[in-house]
Amino acid sequence: MSRSGARSLEGNRAEALRRAIWPEDSRVAAESSRTNAHWLRMYAPGAQPRPGALFNPDLDVDSHWHRHDMHQLMFAFEGAVELESDRGRHLIPRYLAAWIPAGVAHRTSIHHVRVGSVFLPSDMVEPHEPRIRIVIVSPLMHEMMCEAMRWQLDGADTPLRTAFFGALARFCSEWIEREADLFLPTVTDKRLQRALDYTAREVDARLPEVCRHAGVSERTLRRRLKGETGLSWEDYRRHGRLLHAVSLLSETDASVSDIAARCGFESSSGFAKAFRAAVGEAPSAYRRRMKHAVDLG
Repeated sequence: MSRSGARSLEGNRAEALRRAIWPEDSRVAAESSRTNAHWLRMYAPGAQPRPGALFNPDLDVDSHWHRHDMHQLMFAFEGAVELESDRGRHLIPRYLAAWIPAGVAHRTSIHHVRVGSVFLPSDMVEPHEPRIRIVIVSPLMHEMMCEAMRWQLDGADTPLRTAFFGALARFCSEWIEREADLFLPTVTDKRLQRALDYTAREVDARLPEVCRHAGVSERTLRRRLKGETGLSWEDYRRHGRLLHAVSLLSETDASVSDIAARCGFESSSGFAKAFRAAVGEAPSAYRRRMKHAVDLG
């Protein structure tokens, strides 16, 4: 079967699964907001919650704010996912994953991405602080996420399925401790948000230029940014540069030194130090592990 034919079958299966779990048309209310996020049920009416997977080979959606009644571990097999929570925006490229605890409001932007999620009842994972985490995907997590896709949420129970998700849930408690410090906070002040958007978009922009673009003084920007996010402008710029670098490492063959320059770092050594602090490993090691996982997949 051709790749396009396989994707078509996978897409039809995903649509049938969505109809089984959400028989109503409006799965997520259009009027939902961060403070009034829609509760999204992850199991069919009348059924008991149980672990399972959702896979879509070509997902294209900008979701409204919602919450799940189960924990979610989301992984992009190809491409990248943008996730927003009350902490800010998270970029999830290949071989990072998002841990979304049950009840945490979020929304996603996913465009033509092969994405899979594992859903776990909340009592299957040891309690942790209820916030979204971007986690490093180990080789074991990658293989278990790939294997989990065979057991969709509406599939039949088997002893093997039960044992598999029991083991995966135990590993989750360890995996989510390996967190990558990669997110961009959002703010309520419109001028401040204009400044931050410009900072993230223009990696070489200096603070005076950013302030002129947003119509705000440097003193005001620093004070309000620190008050709303706890970050300095320099910290925010570093986060944005690192997010861009993760995407380039995952999706291009550009050298590490070229990526460092393209993302606004003055030297490869400075880039490597910042990357290691945020992700827990050197850029070259991250890329080797990612490519190894691609070869295995």
